[in-house]
Amino acid sequence: MPTIRILADDYVAETRPMGLQAEHGFAATVDDVLFDTGQTGLAATNADRLDIPTGYSEIVLSHGHYDHTGGLGTFLDDAENVYAHPDAFDTKLLEGTYIGMPDRRTRIEAAAEVVTHREAIEVDPCIYALGEVPRQYPDNPVGEVVGADGKIRPDNVLDDQSLAIKTDDGTVLLCGCCHAGLQNTVEHAEAVTGSTVRGVIGGTHLTALDEAAIRDVANWLDDRLELLAPSHCTGPTGERILASHFPDAYESVGVGSEIIW
Repeated sequence: MPTIRILADDYVAETRPMGLQAEHGFAATVDDVLFDTGQTGLAATNADRLDIPTGYSEIVLSHGHYDHTGGLGTFLDDAENVYAHPDAFDTKLLEGTYIGMPDRRTRIEAAAEVVTHREAIEVDPCIYALGEVPRQYPDNPVGEVVGADGKIRPDNVLDDQSLAIKTDDGTVLLCGCCHAGLQNTVEHAEAVTGSTVRGVIGGTHLTALDEAAIRDVANWLDDRLELLAPSHCTGPTGERILASHFPDAYESVGVGSEIIW
C-alpha cells in the first residue's frame, strides 16, 4: 500500500502542522523514494515539519528544470543514487534566462551515483522511473536548450519522466511536470507496468493548453481513473475542468498532502 506525500508544490494543502510553505515547484515521496526536490531547500524543511524522513537514498529527477531540481543539494548527504535522463543536465533556457539544474553534475557525482537512463528502470520494488516517454499524442515542450555545437534550439524536454507505482489495484502515476504529455505518459506507464493507470498525481502541465485541448485530455481519461490529484503546473483552468469532469475521482492536493493508495 504505497504512501505518497507532497513536500513541495505551488500551494499548501494542509493547515497542520503549522509552518508548511509553498513554492513554485514540486517534490514528493513514494515510501522510501524521493521524486524531485522543489526549487529551494523548502522540501526538506516541510518534511521536517511533517515529521517524516529528510534523508533518501534513492532520488529520481523528473527533468532538468530548476523548480524540480533546485533543492537537490539539501538531500545529497543521504543520497546513494540519483536517477535522471541524460538530457536533464543540458543547459536549458527560457527566453535567454537559464532555467536548468542549479547544481553541476560534478557536484552531484561527488555525493552520489548518477544513474542516467532513457529506458524505464525499477528504482525500488514496484516503483519505476519511466525514462524517455514515446510521444504519440501532443506534448508540452517549453524553452530552449544549448546543443553540443553551442547552438540554441527549441527544447522538447525529452528528459521528462514520471514515476509509475505498480499495485494490485492498478498503476499510480506520479508526474513532475508531464512535459511529455499526460496521454503519452499514461500509455507508457501502462506498457512498463503491464497494468492500467488508475491514479494520477502531480504536475500535468495543462496550464499550457487551451480549454478545448484540456477537455480532450479529460475525455481520453474517461472510465480509467479512481484518483485524480493534479497540482503544480496543472493551472486553475485545468483544475476546474478536471474537477468538474471527474467529481468522484478528483482530489485537491498540495504541500502536506498524504495519499495512501
